[in-house]
Amino acid sequence: MLLDPEEAIGHDVHGRTDAAVLVPLYLRDGELHAVLTRRPDSMRRHAGEVSFPGGRQDDGEDLRTTALREAEEEVGLPRADVELLGALTPLPTLATGYAIYPFVGLIEPGMEWVLSPQEVEEVIEPSLTALRAGFDRRRIVRRGIPLRTDVYIVGDAFIWGATARMLSDLLKRLGAVTLPS
Repeated sequence: MLLDPEEAIGHDVHGRTDAAVLVPLYLRDGELHAVLTRRPDSMRRHAGEVSFPGGRQDDGEDLRTTALREAEEEVGLPRADVELLGALTPLPTLATGYAIYPFVGLIEPGMEWVLSPQEVEEVIEPSLTALRAGFDRRRIVRRGIPLRTDVYIVGDAFIWGATARMLSDLLKRLGAVTLPS
């Protein structure tokens, strides 16, 4: 079961900067799919990484609004086309000092993505079944430090870090939910 957004916002997360992401899901042929982005290699932070659309909270902005605004800016997903279903457990990023608040939203399948070229290289739309099947635990080296972490590998997408932790939370919360098509 997803968290109530108000409950999620109330969590105190260790991080210098509050940020929010949207975890867009859609149903196609009876199967849920997630919408993720691959960052351009030219980015200063998180270059080439796979993540959910999101970013820093603007002054005076509600975290739900941040998630919706960032998804609209990064992939052209109109805010009005997202039905917020709930939230995942907020979490810190270890290397960059963000407190990330993930919100789960349902969208229609077949969206036409309009990518922000500065922030998004491509959109990746794996099924939750493919994500579950792509789970592994790997040793990776990050900033010269080896660590053993959960990862998801789907096609050429290598998902790790905060995004992998969000996916694990999502998959655990949704369990074996199957929705009618």
